[in-house]
Amino acid sequence: MKKCWLRTASALIVGIVVLAGASSASAAKAPSPTITGPVTGGAGMPRILSSSFDLADVGYEGNEYFLAGTAKAYTSATPLASNGKWKVTPATGTNATADYKTRVVVYRPQAAKDFNGTVIVEWLNVSAGFDSAPDWGLAHRELIRAGSAWVGVSAQSVGVQGGSMTIAGAAPGGLKGGDPERYASLVHPGDSYSYDMFTQVGRAVKGTKKTDPLSGLKAKKVIAIGESQSAFRMVTYIDGIQPIEKVFDGFFVHSRSNGAANLSQAPLPVITPEAPTFIRNDLGVPVMTLQTESDLVLPRLEYLSARQKDTKNFRLWEVAGTSHADAYTGGIGFSDTGDGKAEAALLDVANADGGPLGCTQPINYGPHFSVVSAALHALTNWVADGTAPPRAPRLEVTAGPPAAITRDATGNAQGGIRTPLVDAPTAVLRGDGNAGASFCQLFGSTLALNDEQLAALYPSHKAYVAAFTKSANKAVRDGFMLKPEAKNFIAAAKASNVGG
Repeated sequence: MKKCWLRTASALIVGIVVLAGASSASAAKAPSPTITGPVTGGAGMPRILSSSFDLADVGYEGNEYFLAGTAKAYTSATPLASNGKWKVTPATGTNATADYKTRVVVYRPQAAKDFNGTVIVEWLNVSAGFDSAPDWGLAHRELIRAGSAWVGVSAQSVGVQGGSMTIAGAAPGGLKGGDPERYASLVHPGDSYSYDMFTQVGRAVKGTKKTDPLSGLKAKKVIAIGESQSAFRMVTYIDGIQPIEKVFDGFFVHSRSNGAANLSQAPLPVITPEAPTFIRNDLGVPVMTLQTESDLVLPRLEYLSARQKDTKNFRLWEVAGTSHADAYTGGIGFSDTGDGKAEAALLDVANADGGPLGCTQPINYGPHFSVVSAALHALTNWVADGTAPPRAPRLEVTAGPPAAITRDATGNAQGGIRTPLVDAPTAVLRGDGNAGASFCQLFGSTLALNDEQLAALYPSHKAYVAAFTKSANKAVRDGFMLKPEAKNFIAAAKASNVGG
């Protein structure tokens, strides 16, 4: 069966908006949570926005489990300094612990022999008022090819209990509001306990006879990931929780801001990290951060001030031509099984439009998903065998204020990770804003080059294909694009009429 909830068109719009900043435990191990499932009942499928194809068609299966236990909150006797070297301890006194019951969604290879031993644990994004899985959505092709298991965690209160925002006319009700019959028993005590809940899931997927949501698969490495507002929480987890709990073998921090999420909040004391917040340099496990153009310069993100140098255990990839959300996350990617249709759609810039939110300008049709796939491929190898990902050039930025991406004569970004979509361009692909209702600013823009511009760049179709292929092959050699995506993009370029 399909492992994706797609109840209404307006709900789809809500799910793909990955808004930054929306919604607002000790060295001793917590008791193992009680795990029940696979869950059935209610509407008959897990309520999550992830992908719309049938997992069985790609050799995978999906199940949902409930986890119940007691989670602790955390505190710090000293301010959470900008350098990330925090000294976090379990909270004490009233509300120091709380009972919870949440859910996880598990996608895994149907055949145990196809499992590569790596489990990707995604902190589900709740910006839309319920759970969505943006990193599964962007990188599912690579995770499936590699044979990784994926676990989506309902770590935050809004995802379970619901919130107050309404986006595109779809009221957020969380799991309990969206399918009361299926999720009536869930209880979330608040986001101060979310970090320990996430830790307990990480331990559970490593598997014991008592706790085995992977149904017999033996996890060798467990990697934590989060995108947008989930990335803010990932920064807090890395700097505060991982040093004392030591559960995860690596981290993927995707489209973060210059700050980090609160360590605790009301009714506990509110503890807010100093900004900019850096990833601590003494963690001991790999951390990969991937940033779009949007993330560096847009208000409320402004990652530029939190940029870090690469180190033994840290890599930063900044990707030219990308935006925080885009045409792939806005619809193209939901049904993408790697047959080349997605790449063809992204190169069809003449038909770029305002996307699901009806933005004023055509939204970004950039290479975001393909570089995310390469990043997770590289991180998985880094964690598994110590092979570090390549170091990437930084995007060129003028400091301002306001800070701005430096652009070439065509209008595309200079520097950063290069792909054929910006080095053999048929459009200007930007991540620094759009206009219109709702959260269009996050979806970037696409401005197709006119016939005169294309003729100046490519005197013939053969010349365009040659330039595109050269750039794609270089991206593969450099480690910033994988062969399947490069092959599909090249085929789409050959099938186009550019330079004709």
